Amino acid sequence: MSEQHSKTRHRRRKTALAVSLPLALTAAGTMAYGTDFGLFGEDAQRTASAASAAAPAWATATADGFASVNSLGQNGTYGGRDGQIVTVRTQADLEKYATAAEPYVIVVAGVINMNPVGKEIKVQSDKTIVGSGTSGHIVGGGFFLGSGVHNVIIRNLTIRDSYQGVWNDKDHDFDAIQMDGAHHVWIDHNDLRHMADGLIDVRKDSTNVTVSWNKLSQNNKTFGIGWTENVKTDITVHHNWFRETEQRNPSTDNAAHAHLYNNFLEDVAGNNIKSSYGNYSRGKTKMVLENSYFQGMNNPVTKDSTATLVQRGNVFSGTSGRNESGGTAFDPKTYYPYTLDSAANVPSLLKSGAGPRSSIGTTSGSTVSTKAATTLTVAKDGSGQYSTVQAAVNAVPANNASRVVIAVKPGTYRELVKVPSNKPHVTIQGTGGSRKDTVIVYNNAAGTPKPGGGTYGTGGSATVAVEADDFQARNLTISNDFDEKANQSLSGHQAVALRTAADRVFLDGIITEGDQDTLLLDTAAKDKLGRVYVKNSYITGNVDFIFGRASAVIDRSVITLKKRWDGTSAGYVTAPSTAANRKGILIANSAVTGDVSASSFFLGRPWHAGGDATLDPQTTVRNTTLSAAVRSTPWTDMSGFSWKDDRFAEYKNTGPGSGSASSNRPQLTDAQATGQEVADWLGDWTPSAS
Repeated sequence: MSEQHSKTRHRRRKTALAVSLPLALTAAGTMAYGTDFGLFGEDAQRTASAASAAAPAWATATADGFASVNSLGQNGTYGGRDGQIVTVRTQADLEKYATAAEPYVIVVAGVINMNPVGKEIKVQSDKTIVGSGTSGHIVGGGFFLGSGVHNVIIRNLTIRDSYQGVWNDKDHDFDAIQMDGAHHVWIDHNDLRHMADGLIDVRKDSTNVTVSWNKLSQNNKTFGIGWTENVKTDITVHHNWFRETEQRNPSTDNAAHAHLYNNFLEDVAGNNIKSSYGNYSRGKTKMVLENSYFQGMNNPVTKDSTATLVQRGNVFSGTSGRNESGGTAFDPKTYYPYTLDSAANVPSLLKSGAGPRSSIGTTSGSTVSTKAATTLTVAKDGSGQYSTVQAAVNAVPANNASRVVIAVKPGTYRELVKVPSNKPHVTIQGTGGSRKDTVIVYNNAAGTPKPGGGTYGTGGSATVAVEADDFQARNLTISNDFDEKANQSLSGHQAVALRTAADRVFLDGIITEGDQDTLLLDTAAKDKLGRVYVKNSYITGNVDFIFGRASAVIDRSVITLKKRWDGTSAGYVTAPSTAANRKGILIANSAVTGDVSASSFFLGRPWHAGGDATLDPQTTVRNTTLSAAVRSTPWTDMSGFSWKDDRFAEYKNTGPGSGSASSNRPQLTDAQATGQEVADWLGDWTPSAS
């Protein structure tokens, strides 16, 4: 990106800040660049081992809560662990195995669009239905568990989008998961959203049910329990994130024992979905509600006069209306053991942990991949399968459906690497003891002549270019060592080390080095979402060296400021080019440092690429240590566009470069900061090493 741009001017009102709930954030201390792992530790470089083919943990996992209790002739809930493991990618195959009489572990390894819309597959007993990583989606339908069906596990799936356009829909009973008289059911780590009726309906004396670690969102009638005059249902609801849901969060009618704990109920400000109530104890329900967090909810806890509800340790932030308790209920520990998390930690815990996972764990906490990755080895000395990184990328099959790890042995690889858009799920990982041991480097700049004519341009100068979704890089260095001093006659000194133009890019424990335009975090197109999560990493540069239109998070990392080619100290950390109504660049829990002069660097400036006045650039720097190199007025204009017309702010930064709020140094309020958390940037994606 050039320092010179068109002089188009614009004026625009600042976009309102969304509000959600805060993560538990810890400011990073100053970290020395010269160490191999800074404060992060070598453990950050390691990945979990794959499960053995004989007994993967996701196939043998058992439920906790009331689903674990021995009753009705069923000793706990373990699903299809005694049956064959099958992988399905079509509705026909899913129905075939889910409705079979014998036990099965059914792995959903892709998107299944239900036909007709609203169809609910009639699951039979002794089944585990589990998504493969985050790829298992059921779209436009769901599952039905009828009378007597038992011992069923539904895990790690996204079930979504049977909504028919009517918010309070009375005509379509299209649920994600419905139970009528079932027992011993475990619903765990799913993303349930946007259905025509309920996300979960536990009806007609269904019992011994545990609902855990799910995301429930974008729905009206969310989670109903009851629809019976009998008082038989025993249910545990823990560690679920309710967000943008109106009612039944859950509504619990005539339940014998309802144990709700460590749930997060969030009414997001500025959203057109408003909560009418949160947890509801109805009829003759006995409810115990513990260590949950309610943010902005209307009528967060309500009870009928005939119901009992015991509250312990809950947190209420910005709530209004009814908040009730009364009577004596029961002691859950007489039925099963459990451990409470602190209510204050629940928002961060669930924002990072609820919903489908790239890897899922057993109740004992061990974590295993749902599918072992294919590994390709690269070594300069010929001891690997390939001698260059690009050769290994070329060997990845087009449109590969599962993870391919390119394991690169220590050495310096002077080459250009491109991961094209038709090769998703690629990890490039250094195998050395330090991220410095494996280096991919080249020296193209924007003005460097191409062999076939013309020049590379800024984006084309990248040493490593990533255009494929679900990419990961870890434990290596990616560098552009273009020599500005030796190339003063060259027009165009932008020299990118790493360019990403994809969604769900996870850069974990890497170094990116350059001068101007080191790290280009882009999207595949202006209207495309491109989320990037950079964690435990080092980024070095001087001019606009973190830039682009991606929704990018720099978390727990070190940003090192570097002098320019002539020894002067001056520069800009970020240059966001964010589309309106998108998230831009978030720097959190990190450190900005470097051997440069005091008050010589801006934190950012607005890049309206091509003079596009419709863009709304955003950088937020929060909970970060700022060295004295940061200017007291940390934002500045660019090419005629005023930073004050875009979105630039700080929150609770520390260090000699930090400062108090002023018209030239806006600070988020606590309320605004709740909408600018890491999880708000990442949305429904939870980065996980694989």
